[in-house]
Amino acid sequence: MAFAACQARHRINTDLNITMNTISLLLIGTFLISMLTGFCFIPFILNFCRRNKLYDIPDERKVHHAAIPRLGGISFLPSMLLAAIIMLLTYENITGDQKIVINQWTASCMISLLIIYAVGIVDDIVGVQAKIKFMFQIIAASLLPISGLYINNLYGFCGIYEIPFAVGFPLTVLCIAFIDNAMNLIDGIDGLAAGLAFIALGGFLYGFYCIELYIYCILIAGLMGILLAYMYYNIFGNPEKGLKIFMGDSGSLTIGFMLSFFTIKFAMSRPDLIPCGKYDITLFCSDMPYEKVCLAFAYSLMIVPTFDVFRVIIVRMKHHTPIFNPDKRHIHHKFLAIGLNQHQTLVSILSLQLAYIIINLAMIPYVCISLIVLIDIILFIAINMVMTRIINKKQAAKN
Repeated sequence: MAFAACQARHRINTDLNITMNTISLLLIGTFLISMLTGFCFIPFILNFCRRNKLYDIPDERKVHHAAIPRLGGISFLPSMLLAAIIMLLTYENITGDQKIVINQWTASCMISLLIIYAVGIVDDIVGVQAKIKFMFQIIAASLLPISGLYINNLYGFCGIYEIPFAVGFPLTVLCIAFIDNAMNLIDGIDGLAAGLAFIALGGFLYGFYCIELYIYCILIAGLMGILLAYMYYNIFGNPEKGLKIFMGDSGSLTIGFMLSFFTIKFAMSRPDLIPCGKYDITLFCSDMPYEKVCLAFAYSLMIVPTFDVFRVIIVRMKHHTPIFNPDKRHIHHKFLAIGLNQHQTLVSILSLQLAYIIINLAMIPYVCISLIVLIDIILFIAINMVMTRIINKKQAAKN
């Protein structure tokens, strides 16, 4: 009996290793296919933009000084889906295990994503008023809670735990629209929106991997692959040779919506699918139950873009300016104003986001989520106050 038990354990461990190896290969394959698709797709977009004169024209608010093609984001959705579908079909053919299943959540997410993607493309080509764009964001966001995907638990934030659908529905729609606009508005310098998205997607990839929701890991790997290809052209592309490109609204709105979807999905309480205590997430040296960390984990991945747009909205309201009007009050404008160049600003803001993630993950096992958010807000305010003081001193010295 002991020998039989040993054999059974060995078979389980072997099957587990095969599964982990298979998933790892799927993720690597999806990432590489998406990245290579991007390197093939983006040059065609550059040529299309040049032929049709579809450029982002510089003005006093923008930091670039040359007309740059702005349709890079068109490559995001096709590259991600193509890579994911190829690898999933390959897996099905090898194992006979069906992974592509269309359910209500999948259909709602795809319809919403296509709405956002289409609005972004139209905005990049002919322009869409901010209020019209926001209306379509609300429509797209509403489809997710209607299909059953919504924020239903705040896990103790401000003393609140389970919340009813009547509260979760508008809260979910608000969060999706907020994150989507945050990624759109922070796309102000080379690599910033893509870099912040890449960091957040890496975190969600780890989180979904820990709870064995591998289909989301594959989608994330596909999106990370195309973002890496895009960042090559966006950050290192030579505008004089016509090799530089911006993602435009088709890109920033797409990645914003995907990040909001992953945030809601990861934070939603589903004890029927993810029983309490079944999965742990390792935070440094601490293994924490998934349900104890999911909201704080997801929130930590989105701090810089969401805090920045919230701060800008408050400042615009304080100065009685329309909240949809573009200006130069975003965090990247502040870093540029204190004397940093674009690449130094990019590294600084990405480092700030990484620092927030590291600090929060270190606090999660010991500090409640309400206190974590309070500490994050105080830290963000302090950083902005220091930058404002430096900018004011520089302006006073010039005068």
